[in-house]
Amino acid sequence: MKVVIAPDSFKGSLPAKEVAAAIAAGVRKVWPDARIDCVPLADGGEGTVEALVEATGGRFVQARVTGPLGEPVEAVYGLLGDGETAVIEMAAASGLPLVPPDRRDPARATTRGTGELIRAALDQGCRRLIIGIGGSATNDGGAGMAQALGVSFRDRHGRELPPGGLALRELETIDLSGLDPRIRETEIVAACDVDNPLYGPRGASAVYGPQKGATPELVEALDQALRRYAEVLYRDLGIDVQAIPGSGAAGGLGAGLVALLGAQLKPGIELVLEALDFRRRLEGADLVIAAEGGVDRQTAFGKAPSGVLKEAARQGIPVVVVGGSLSDDAVQLYDHGFAALVSCTPRPMPLEEAVARTPASLVQAGETIARLVQVGREMSR
Repeated sequence: MKVVIAPDSFKGSLPAKEVAAAIAAGVRKVWPDARIDCVPLADGGEGTVEALVEATGGRFVQARVTGPLGEPVEAVYGLLGDGETAVIEMAAASGLPLVPPDRRDPARATTRGTGELIRAALDQGCRRLIIGIGGSATNDGGAGMAQALGVSFRDRHGRELPPGGLALRELETIDLSGLDPRIRETEIVAACDVDNPLYGPRGASAVYGPQKGATPELVEALDQALRRYAEVLYRDLGIDVQAIPGSGAAGGLGAGLVALLGAQLKPGIELVLEALDFRRRLEGADLVIAAEGGVDRQTAFGKAPSGVLKEAARQGIPVVVVGGSLSDDAVQLYDHGFAALVSCTPRPMPLEEAVARTPASLVQAGETIARLVQVGREMSR
């Protein structure tokens, strides 16, 4: 019996590594001799660096970079076990949690620190970058990121634009002549799980600006600034970023990565599974157990279990999903091909108690799954 356990983290409760270990402990109560491969996952957001570094035998690197409001912050990125790939979460340098609520200002927040993390990875010799984009405090279209790598953004007087998304209203020219030449030798893929365009009613400013501190008036001004940014990108580089799904991700960082650094945008879980060589690790498996904190109908769309199911289905391996909670609409997941859903919360209880009991509850869930599979195997005889 080979079992692959591939959970996401339970946000606010347990990291993915500990979720996997707890489920595995439960499975071993029934099948002590089973071959169990624990593959902690992330979907490109929080926890991606940790999951990939630990799974590949890599290491963490700390760098002092420019924070969203220009103040220095200590950020961590990962070097994977192959020695050639770096994984970066833009939120580590340019994320909303780095800015106190009363100081949030997308008009001047910059992604410069994200560019500095990219440069640090290049200095380490990396020529493949995986960048998780999301959770940003910024709305600058990735201009600050690109400036850190040598790109120049000038107004009609030839002056370099100051930091922040609002400055893009004055953008006249984009000059890539100073771009770090190592970028052209580097494969860059960005984990992007939204399809928002750069500007407009579903754009970066309108949808995400308010949570970053933008008033309705500032939302409109930022939207016009990104519209101008798109116009100049198209005129100078021939790239229509507005037509690219996900260009509005992370305050428009998606657009900047594609247009200025030649990046590809991919669903986060696909990038993670590829980096972990997940398809190979499934070979010979009899059962896959996926997991995430809250399981609902959206689990089938871009979340970690959906990526696991897609790969397992190629090899005809059933997938059971463990959830910290199961919503009423979670039953729709059966229509997508999941074999079973199991809650690790055994009874109604306060959230604080459920969180405290999570490790023990996951052990019980792993044991329950193994016992039910065992019953099915005996019945089939």
